[in-house]
Amino acid sequence: MLLRRLAGVGRRPFSSLSEQEILALAISSEEDDGRIYLAYADTLKDDYPATAAIFEDMAKEENEHRRRLIDLYQKRFGDRVILIRREHVKGFFERRPLWLTKGQSVDNIRDEAERMERQAWRFYLEAAKRAKDASTRKLLGDLAEEERDHGSMAHRLTEDHTPEDIRKQEAHDERRQRILTYIQPGLAGLMDGSVSTLAPIFAAAFATGDTWQTFLVGLAASIGAGISMGFTEVASDDGVISGRGAPIKRGLTTGIMTTVGGLGHALPYLIPDFVIATTLAIFLVFVELWVISWIQHKFMETPWSRAIFQVVLGGALVFAAGLLIGTA
Repeated sequence: MLLRRLAGVGRRPFSSLSEQEILALAISSEEDDGRIYLAYADTLKDDYPATAAIFEDMAKEENEHRRRLIDLYQKRFGDRVILIRREHVKGFFERRPLWLTKGQSVDNIRDEAERMERQAWRFYLEAAKRAKDASTRKLLGDLAEEERDHGSMAHRLTEDHTPEDIRKQEAHDERRQRILTYIQPGLAGLMDGSVSTLAPIFAAAFATGDTWQTFLVGLAASIGAGISMGFTEVASDDGVISGRGAPIKRGLTTGIMTTVGGLGHALPYLIPDFVIATTLAIFLVFVELWVISWIQHKFMETPWSRAIFQVVLGGALVFAAGLLIGTA
């Protein structure tokens, strides 16, 4: 079925559509777009009410387009609008499912709306060229002109509803939410994975001198720590009161970054030569600690001196513990 859809099997070429089918297609498209914009408004109304108002206005304008199209259709073809949708026509612009746009930033949603409007303009332009009836050609041409003259509806309505201070506040809120949901849990996981696995990995390395056994210890420690940290993050906060976002997102972020932090200095022990593997592992430890310090400074606004002191001191103590245990 997917291959048939990608190949366009079963779809009509646009050039084969009658004027009645073109009008019906335009009506169904306007209906779909109006519902999409209302769904965007519902998604954004709690956190970004000004932007939600944009999409409510866009839905109203789509509804006005639909009304004008239906009026003309009734005059020419009667009250029964034939069923034809964009997925029935080859090359006709499609809309991405709403679940693919959930979780996107406000700017990405606005960009998607602008893309939809550009596609609608091209459709009306081509449809007007094919229309022979004067009233149909006029309406389709008018809709195309409105899209072109007005430019991006999303941009135009943004200017009406979201002055600069509101857009700045929305950007600030979005950045804060991204930090709470992804950056902060990811940083905690990276720190735990990088620091907590130092002791078992280097203890195993200096105790056995066997790179493969050391790698297995590091792999187990990293995956185990990732699972533990992930579940702990999920169970610690449901995000309702704190506003830190969905627990599953934070849990996955924490778990993955914890595992990555541990594997960073475990993977070098896939190298058979113990000296080379250990030298590379120690070098990667310094890289990891620097990356953690940079993230703290960049996103958590921690001063460089304090970020480096905290991370390096903790890492040095854990590394020393592993070294002492491994050489005992």
